[in-house]
Amino acid sequence: MIGGALRSVCSKAPRVVLAMKPQVVFVLGGPGAGKGTQCSKIIQHYSYTHLSAGDLLREERSRKESEFGQLIDSYIKEGKIVPVEITINLLRKAMEETMKTDEKKYRFLIDGFPRNEDNLQGWAKVMDGKADVKFVLFFDCSNKVCIDRCLERGKSSGRTDDNKESLQKRIQTYLQSTRPIVDQYEKLGKVRTIDASRSVDEVFADVKQLFDKEG
Repeated sequence: MIGGALRSVCSKAPRVVLAMKPQVVFVLGGPGAGKGTQCSKIIQHYSYTHLSAGDLLREERSRKESEFGQLIDSYIKEGKIVPVEITINLLRKAMEETMKTDEKKYRFLIDGFPRNEDNLQGWAKVMDGKADVKFVLFFDCSNKVCIDRCLERGKSSGRTDDNKESLQKRIQTYLQSTRPIVDQYEKLGKVRTIDASRSVDEVFADVKQLFDKEG
């Protein structure tokens, strides 16, 4: 009897955790706009978990047994956007694992996603009703500042895409594919724009003010 009840409780436990909808903030901006830096500061002050679509793809790319590693590698080197199914599966898996570990960790900063219309449609198809997008945190920065920052970062980051040729491609991809996504969310009143051309602390002062208000 006790064993049966225990099995019943255990079988319900994962469903209770997964029934909790993730609360998502999409973090967008050009390469080098400071998305990762600001996300690191946000999670120190607020109860959010930072998920970087790019980092998840790079981890998967370097995982020896990954069936997608080589495919991801070729897309990243060309400055192209990785197929949406791969990215969303990695994001969903990361959110589920986080929430299974700690049911209070249901708020997520998803950095560098959605990057194009295909990403947006894929998210709507896979995650509709399974996650709530609170707003888009948009770090607005000139192309020149973005490129200069990435080239500086490339001196120590070890990232193969922090070079001038890849950066020019990434900037064009961003302008053609990601910027229209920001515009779409703007029409829905769901974009919070931050001037990212300033120092890290100046930018974070505005970010902090926003999160104190938005929660």
